[in-house]
Order: sequence, then structure tokens, then C-alpha cells
Amino acid sequence: MGDANNGTLGRHLARRLVQVGVRDVFAVPGDFNLTLLDHLIAEPGLRLVGCCNELNAGYAADGYARARGVGACAVTFTVGGLSVLNAIAGAYSENLPVICMVGGPNSNDYGTNRILHHTIGLPDFSQELRCFQPVTCHQAVVNNLDDAHEQVDRAISTALRESKPVYLSVSCNLPGLPHPTFTRDPVPYFLAPRLSNQLGLEAALEATVAFLDKAVKPVMVAGPKLRVAKAGDAFVKLSEASGYAVAAMPSAKGMVPETLPRFLGTYWGAVSTAFCAEIVESADAYLFAGPIFNDYSSVGYSSLLSKDKAVVVQPDRVTVGNGPTFGCVMMAEFLSELAARVRRNTTAYDNYRRIFVPEGQPPQCEPGEPLRVNVLFKHIRRMLTADSAVMAETGDSWFNCQKLRLPDGCGYEFQMQYGSIGWSVGALLGYAQGATGKRVIACIGDGSFQVTAQDVSTMLRCEHKSIIFLINNGGYTIEVEIHDGPYNVIKNWNYTGLVDAIHNGEGKCWTAKVTCEEELTAAIDTATGEKKDCLCFIEVVAHKDDTSKELLEWGSRVCSANSRPPNPQ
Repeated sequence: MGDANNGTLGRHLARRLVQVGVRDVFAVPGDFNLTLLDHLIAEPGLRLVGCCNELNAGYAADGYARARGVGACAVTFTVGGLSVLNAIAGAYSENLPVICMVGGPNSNDYGTNRILHHTIGLPDFSQELRCFQPVTCHQAVVNNLDDAHEQVDRAISTALRESKPVYLSVSCNLPGLPHPTFTRDPVPYFLAPRLSNQLGLEAALEATVAFLDKAVKPVMVAGPKLRVAKAGDAFVKLSEASGYAVAAMPSAKGMVPETLPRFLGTYWGAVSTAFCAEIVESADAYLFAGPIFNDYSSVGYSSLLSKDKAVVVQPDRVTVGNGPTFGCVMMAEFLSELAARVRRNTTAYDNYRRIFVPEGQPPQCEPGEPLRVNVLFKHIRRMLTADSAVMAETGDSWFNCQKLRLPDGCGYEFQMQYGSIGWSVGALLGYAQGATGKRVIACIGDGSFQVTAQDVSTMLRCEHKSIIFLINNGGYTIEVEIHDGPYNVIKNWNYTGLVDAIHNGEGKCWTAKVTCEEELTAAIDTATGEKKDCLCFIEVVAHKDDTSKELLEWGSRVCSANSRPPNPQ
């Protein structure tokens, strides 16, 4: 039980964060949020992680939410809020519950005509709020104590219920003030799980079973919304019961085990795993669980799927073929029930076994031969275990990491929908802070690293042991393949020298620069051996035109989709 003396708004907010599973808050201090930060620090269950800038603090909260199910960041009014906005938009696109706390103006300044610092010079404090409205599912401006308890509780519970970010602004003079509503420790939330409408569930099951059972060679495909529906286990159960061949959309990588007996690989239109698209697109019925079909995932809208053959299962609705849609049907419950009823049919997988030809290995390297990217990823694949996770930065790392066959339990994260370059540096910081039992391997291009490099500093302060492969191929290679120009060439940095300078003798850090296979294998041996308790930064020098064949194909298709002429008016 708390007593009236410590029943403050700041303490209530801190306790709530701990209750929902937040152990670390990523923050950049500013005068409006300092008292709020004091209260977060005073909470024994919370650690405040100071970041170099707000964008990375937001990306870190995104990565943390991927590891822990919820993340939080704290910034200052307007100058901090508008800096973190891009990261919050990315978390929104990926359905991640991130609680974005902002230290707001003194409560007495609301409703006055005063012009405050950190604003654009108008006596209007709502600019930041208006910017956050489109990229959060709920906004709360706490500028009086009477409503504060309800506002805080509603904001945090809404983030968890909707699995989206929320914006919570707290006036700078309120965190330390007691109020009768805060005298007791908050009672833990009881967030009732959403239940299916039983009649709708039954109707959806009947229609789906009839649809799938009449198919000759049905398949099933995992989509990225499996995460938000918490339906990964139900998907596995259905795959085991049905006997269907299983594929995953690129953005669902890591959400279903790749060791399933009938797993084909990634379904990504024209750049799918070999033989996967052929089996999926030739199927006479496909069940998609939680898909997002956009121009990147469909490779410039090139996938050959037809709606009348698809059962599309979204987190709360099911559509069978071109027609009926059943609302208020929860994905996890639906897939589990479907597993008990659907007729077993392994035809699609049997066909795959007949046409499958194993992939070739990259040709052997000559001694000292310049390192090829496919050789790098052959070695990364061998490093992966159940205790690893892979972070793939936006760019050619998408395609190279997509081809890694993940062992059971190995995490995998990237930002397919929003595709913000530089995301992985902050997200690596947050993910490694949240997934304490895993060693994270990040693959980051030189162009992306230059956007957000400085928070390697925070990784060292937090004593992370991640391994960063910095792939130095002289520019924004993914953009070169979509549309080239002089803007895609960047200044080459001494990347290992930069990280050594950030290290500056504080913390455990090891860097290496490799140009051939022998140097690479030696560096990996060191990083996984005598330097396994260090942050390891390995710069891999690659030729600027050394890309995955998938990027070449994907880039030309996205280019043609981007350059479609305007429709005649």
C-alpha cells in the first residue's frame, strides 16, 4: 500500500509501466520532462536509458516492444516530440504498442496567450498533439490532476488493447504532486481478451472448411499480423493438422518456425524462395493468415494471386473467396478450431517434393579474393542458434537475411511496411535491451548506418554484446537498383575508427574490418569466442554492385510501379 505522501502522478505512471512489462524507458532529457524522468528513475523496477537523439529513442522503444510486447520512450515538448514522430509512425505501421511520453508545458500556461520556448512561436500548444494524432491510436494531454489517473490508465491500456502507439503528454509541474486518486498502488489491469461472436465463428468455419476441402492442392501462408493476433501457435497447429504446404510472407519471417516439416520458405511474388511461388500461385486454394499486401510485399504488384481462391484471415475477420466476410471472428480461435475440422491434404507439398532442386552453394573463394555478399551470408547462417536474433536493416539486407533458414527459437526483426533507413540501429539497441537472453546479429548497410550511427554509444553504456555486420558497399544500393543518381553515392567513413572513437575506452567493444573470406572467418571466430562478451562491430567491404539477385529483380519492378504515368483525367 502506498500512503498519501508518495501517491503522486509520477509514481503512478511509473508503477503502471512496470505492471504492463516495461523495464526500460528510452529517453532524451529536456527541461519540460526532467521531473517526470526523476519519478521514472525513482521506480525500482524501471531503468532509464538515455539515448543520443529522440529518433533513436523511438526506434529503441520499437525494438523493445518487438522483444517484450510493449515499449516506452520519454522526450520533451515539441522539439523532442517532433523528433520522435518518425519512429512512432514506424511503430504504428508495424502494430507495436509503444507508450510515447512527453513532458508538456506548465499546467498554468494552458489557456493563456503566452508564447513558450521549444514551440514554433505561436501561443498554441496543440501543434505537437495534432502531429501525433494520425500516427497513434490514442492521445492524452494531462494538464490537471483530477483526470490524470483515468487519462494515464486509459492511454496505457489502449496501447495494449489496440497494439499501436499512444501519445501521453504530462505537464511539467504535475509529476511530483500527490492526489487522492493515487494513494494506493494501482490495481493491475484486467484486459479481457476479445472473444469471437460464436455464431460468426461457426459460420466462418463451415464456409472455410467447405472451401478448402473441395480444393485439390491447398496451401497456407503466414502474414505479419500473426503477431498482433497472437496466433502463431494456432497457425502451427493448423499446419500440422492440415498437411498443407506452408510459406511465409517476407514481413512474417520469424513469426512461424522454419523447421515445420512442410515449410517452403518465403512467398514474395517474383523474388520468393525457389519453388515457393510456383507452388503457392498454382494452388487452387490458399489460406492467408494476417497478410498485408502492399507494393513492396507484392514486388510492384507482380504477385499472381486471385482473390476467388483465397481465404483471408485477419486478426478479427475472415473473408472466404470473393464473398462472404465474417466479422468479430478472432484469428487464434478460428485457426485452432479449423485445425480440428479441415480435411488433411498434403498434395501441394507432394508436388513441391517432386519439383524441388536444392539450392547451389556460392562458388569457392580463391585465397584473398574480394569478399562476396553471398559468402558473408553463408557464414552468418552458420552462426545462428536458438539464442540468436537477426535484425535486418532496410535495404539489400532485407533480401539477404530473408534467405537465412532460421533455427527454432531464433528471433528475426525488420521493418517491411515503413522501411525507414537507419531504423535498425535504434531498434537493435531496444531489442537487445529487452531480449536479455539473446545475442543479436544486425546486418546494416553503410548508407543506413550513417543516418543513426551515434546510438552505438548507448549500446556500449548498456553493456550489449550484439554483433553488427556493417556492409560497406559505397552507397544506397537498394535505391541504386530502383533509380540511380549521384545522390545514391555517399561519403565513405572509417567505420571501425568511428566506433572506436565512440568506444573511447569505456565499455567492452571490439572492431574489425574484413575484405576476404579468410579475414571474415577469423573475425567471426573472435566475435563468438574470446570477444563474446563485447559489442562486436565488423565492417565488411563489398563491391558496390554486389547485390542479391532478388534486389535486382525487385528493384526493377518497384521502379516500374513507381514510374507509372498519371492516369488520363
